[in-house]
Amino acid sequence: MKIENLVKMANNIGNFFGAEPDRAVAVRGIADHLRRFWDPRMRKAIIAHYREGGIGLNDLPREAIAELEKETELLRETGDG
Repeated sequence: MKIENLVKMANNIGNFFGAEPDRAVAVRGIADHLRRFWDPRMRKAIIAHYREGGIGLNDLPREAIAELEKETELLRETGDG
């Protein structure tokens, strides 16, 4: 899947959760959605895109992807990922 499509999808998910008044809840909701419904290859690609600057990502999905990146790094460090 092209990264442009993943960015568009992440931003659409972010727009949905953008109605949440509590920013932290919105970010967790986006991250949870990406964990539950995105294929691991999709998550890996969007995290790689984020690491390269995340061009096109809106703020909320960017924060959620940063959270996923931290989880990925922690799993890698502990040998679980």
